[in-house]
Amino acid sequence: MSTAHQAPDILSPDFEANPYPAYRLMRATSPLLWHEATKSYVISRYEDVERVFKDKNGEFTTENYDWQIEPVHGRTILQLSGREHAVRRALVAPAFRGSDLREKFLPVIERNSRELIDGFRATGSVDLVTDYASRFPVNVIADMLGLATSDYDRFHGWYTTVIAFLGNLSGDPEVTRAGERTRVEFAAYMLPIIQERRKNPGDDLLSTLCTAEIDGVRMSDEDIKAFCSLLLAAGGETTDKAIASIFANLLLHPEQLEAVRADRTLIPRAFAETLRYTPPVHMIMRQAATDVELSGGTVPAGATVTCLIGAANRDENRYRDPDSFDIFRTDLTTTTAFSAAADHLAFALGRHFCVGALLAKAEVEIGVGHLLDAMPGLRVADGFDPVEHGVFTRGPQTLPLRFTPVPPASPTSGASD
Repeated sequence: MSTAHQAPDILSPDFEANPYPAYRLMRATSPLLWHEATKSYVISRYEDVERVFKDKNGEFTTENYDWQIEPVHGRTILQLSGREHAVRRALVAPAFRGSDLREKFLPVIERNSRELIDGFRATGSVDLVTDYASRFPVNVIADMLGLATSDYDRFHGWYTTVIAFLGNLSGDPEVTRAGERTRVEFAAYMLPIIQERRKNPGDDLLSTLCTAEIDGVRMSDEDIKAFCSLLLAAGGETTDKAIASIFANLLLHPEQLEAVRADRTLIPRAFAETLRYTPPVHMIMRQAATDVELSGGTVPAGATVTCLIGAANRDENRYRDPDSFDIFRTDLTTTTAFSAAADHLAFALGRHFCVGALLAKAEVEIGVGHLLDAMPGLRVADGFDPVEHGVFTRGPQTLPLRFTPVPPASPTSGASD
C-alpha cells in the first residue's frame, strides 16, 4: 500500500510563481506525493525520476499518453512499445542526426535564424520571446518539412494551441476544445500534402518520412501526420523556452554572458546548464505497469506518475550547489548532454529519449551565436525582471532586450535600374 503524502498544490499561483522551494521540500520530506487534482503520484528525486525514465525492468509504460496527448496529436511514437516502437523510431531518427542533419537541415536553421534577426537587428530592441524564440523553431520545422513559408503563421498558431492543451492541467474546457479543433485542422492540412509527397517526393523531411522503409515497414499517412504534430510541439517548445531561458540566465550572470560572447564553444555548456537549471519541460508523466517501490512508498499498478524534471535536476544529492547557474560546473557532462547518456533529465532517458535532441542543440548553437553577433551591448530593458512562467512547461513569457543597433549588410552595388 502506498505511503504517499498529500502534495502541495502544483497548480496554485504561488507554486507557478516559484516552484523551486516546493521542489526542495518535496525531495527532503515527501519524495512520493499524491496529487488529487491530477490523480497522480508525484516524484521529485533524481534517482527516482531517472529510474522511471530508464525503466530497465519494464515497470512503466506511456499508456497515459492515450488520454494526455492523443486527443491533440493522434497516436504517436511515444505511445508505442517493443518492436513497433523500435521500428518507428528507426524510421524517423536518421533525419535528426549525422549527414542528414548536417547537410540538409543546418542550412535551413541558418536561414530561418538570420531572416528573423534581420527584422530587428537595426532597431536596438527586441522581445526575444515573441520576435524570435517562439517563432524560430516552428519556422525551422515547417521549412524542414518543405511547407510553404506563407503557412508559417498557421503553424505558429497550431503550435501555440497544442502547447496550451498539453499544459492544461487544470482542465479548462475551452483550451481542451481548441486543442481538439487543432487536431482536425492540422490533419486536414497535412494529409493531402503527405499524399502528394508520396507521389512526388523531394529532398525535404516530409518526403523522407513518406519514403522511409525498414524490413518492409513504412509509416502510414496517419503515422506521419501524428509525428509532424508531435515534432511541432515537442521540437518547438524545447528550443523556444531554451533560447529565452539561456539569455535570461546569462543576463542574470553577466560574467558568464561575457565568457560565452568571447568563446562560442561555451554555448553547448550554457545550453546544458540551462536544461538542468531551468528546463523547458518541468514534468513528464508515465504509468506504472506493476506495483513499484520508490523513495517514500509504493506506486500501485495502473497509477499515473508525474516525474518532476525541474525538481530532479536540482537534487542536492546529484549536483553540487544545485540552485546556482554555473556553465562551468564539473558535475554536468556537456559531451553527453544531448544524448541518451545525458546526466540531466530534461530530454528524458531510455527508449523515449528525445529523438530531436541533436536538432535542438544545432538550433540553439546557431541561434544563440547569431543573436550574440547581432546584439552587442546586450542588456535587459530598464525596469524588467526576467522571470519564468508555467507549470508543465516553463520559461520567460516575454524578454524585452536592448542592444546597440547593427545595420544590415549593404547590398551589392552595381545593379542597374
